Formats: sequence, C-alpha cells, structure tokens
Amino acid sequence: MSVQLKLRGHDKDLGGGFMVRRLLPSAPRQSVGPFLFFDHFGPVTVQPGASHDVRPHPHIGLATVSYLFEGAILHRDSLGSVQRIEPGAINWMTSGRGIVHSERGPQDLRSQAYVNHGLQLWAALPQAFEEVAPEFSHTPAQAIPAVSLDGAEVRVLIGAAFGETSPVRTFSKTIYLDIKLAAGATLALPALADELAVYAVDGDLTVDGEPVAAHTLATLTPGVTAQISSSAPTRWVVVGGDALDARRYIWWNFVSSRKERIVQASEEWAAQTMGQIDGETEFIPLPERRFTAG
Repeated sequence: MSVQLKLRGHDKDLGGGFMVRRLLPSAPRQSVGPFLFFDHFGPVTVQPGASHDVRPHPHIGLATVSYLFEGAILHRDSLGSVQRIEPGAINWMTSGRGIVHSERGPQDLRSQAYVNHGLQLWAALPQAFEEVAPEFSHTPAQAIPAVSLDGAEVRVLIGAAFGETSPVRTFSKTIYLDIKLAAGATLALPALADELAVYAVDGDLTVDGEPVAAHTLATLTPGVTAQISSSAPTRWVVVGGDALDARRYIWWNFVSSRKERIVQASEEWAAQTMGQIDGETEFIPLPERRFTAG
C-alpha cells in the first residue's frame, strides 16, 4: 500500500461566515514537503453585497500559494502589488522577513452572485531564506505547462513532472500538480519528491486499490509509484517536496524555526510597523492570547 495517512481536516470560519476546510497543519502531520498549511474553500456562492474579504494581515517565514478553480480574488500587499487572482494562475507571495496583504472580492463582482472555489497553501521557507526580502509573483494560467496523458490532464503548477517544468520559482524542491482524471482512468504517479500527498478535490479516488474519499489528503509512501484511479471524472491535486529542514513553529499568520522570531513579529504587528497597504485602513488585530517563547 502506498497510502500512509488519511487526513480529513476540519471546518474553520475565517470570519463573516467564510468557511474553509483545513487539512494542514494537523495533529498527526504538520507538513508535506514544504507545505504546512492547506485550506480548501468552496465551492461557495458569494451573493451580491456579501463580503468574504480578508482584511490586511501580516506573514513571516513562509510563502502563500493561492490557486483558484472558480471565481476571483483581488490581492493587494505592502509592496504595492495589486493583482486580480483568477482560475488557473499561481500566485506565490514570499513573506520572508515580513509582508502585509489583503484578499478581497473584486469591485466589479460585488453586485452579482459568483462562485469562489480554490486552495490556499503556505510553504515554509528553508531556514536560510526565512528572512529574505518579501516578494510577490504572479504566473498567469497560460504560462502554466500542461500535459495530456491517457485519461488524465495534468497542469504542472509548481515543480517538474511528466516532462514539464513550471516557471514558478521556489526556495526548495516543491511539487504542486492539478489533475483531472477521466472516469475509469488510471494515472501512474511517480515518486516525484521525498514527501508527497494527493488531495481529492471533488470526487473519490482509489490509490493502489485503497479508497480515498473526496476532501481527503492522503500522504504517500516515499519512493513508490502510486496507481491513482477513479470511477467518475475527478479533480485532484498533488503536493509535496523536500522535507522541512527543521521544526517550524506556527502561530496565527507567522511561521518560523525560532520562537523568539514569532514574538518579535507579534510586537511589530501590534505596533503597526510591518508595513501598510495603500488605500487600506482596516487590519486584523493580533489574537488576544499571545504567543510566548517560553
């Protein structure tokens, strides 16, 4: 069997009734490759006048990776970046030593109903790059390489697979694939990295004969090619990469290999010295219960 662990996740309210399904971090597994945060949101219909906006908030020590199946989100950050995120594009935001960003519904969609559906991941930066300068990178959908296999359509969002290599720049070996599998088809997924997992987005999968239900993140045995199949058309993703180089502490929106760095970032956010987004006056305050380095 190539399935090591099945994670079902839990529902999390991000505010205003905006619910997500959180798969990582979890008690049995903090990360898969560099990915230590995995949220699946939607599909949810955003009604006219409704707000699923995420107000300005900070990050350190990680890269946010945003990917939409449907809908649109407007990204703005303290570097001055303004980017409409749409289906098929990869948006990689390196927080490094500190960045502030917001995610809001585009103004042109606020008067109509539309569906939002996607994944929000965090990739921990290697220790040597935890304090790099922040950066935002948008890779449009048409720049993402794709390959058609027997019964499978694979988009190589990040990393290299099936003879294709994504243009998205990372700080360590990282794999992120978006795969559509036809009914009754089987895909041989090679061991593309030391740590890999598959996530069934909208249907059930079978991994080497073992059922993996929809909305389940299944970690795979290292070094083994897995046979992935489905009885119905199914969308799923593959995530993974090199294992983390050290334990990471995760508190609120901060990730670091050092507890004291999280304390420092908390103090900076409380003092509002981490940066500002032009035109934004709101912000998400620190949780009342603070992180301590003790």
